[in-house]
Amino acid sequence: MDVIKRNTDYALRAMVHLARNYGGGVISSRVLADAEGISYQLTCKLMQKLHKAGLVTSVMGVKGGFALARDPGEITLAEVVTVIQGPVIINRCLAQDGVCEMQESCTLSGKLAGLQTTVQDYLNGVTLDEFIKGGK
Repeated sequence: MDVIKRNTDYALRAMVHLARNYGGGVISSRVLADAEGISYQLTCKLMQKLHKAGLVTSVMGVKGGFALARDPGEITLAEVVTVIQGPVIINRCLAQDGVCEMQESCTLSGKLAGLQTTVQDYLNGVTLDEFIKGGK
């Protein structure tokens, strides 16, 4: 099971590419696709999703392309992941009440909820600028 899906990985790579160019103008989908090893068609679809979510801006035309809508230090891993694949949920019982009939008496849910909080806090705490600064 992949926690971060393939399309999300591609979107993250494109976003890091845009972060490296922040303030330097727009980058076309074709350049992003070629630089990051993503198909052009998929790059276009991912960028449309990111644009619709307000994470990137776009300029139409021959000299058009995409740029980050905000400073790389303000865009979190959680935002990109959620836009492309939805939120990371450790177990479906944590997604909403009433999904599991054992929710009230479950001995697992407390620990799983703790893991969910840890994962979400981590994703919310990592920003694009950490990738361009080479942080591990």
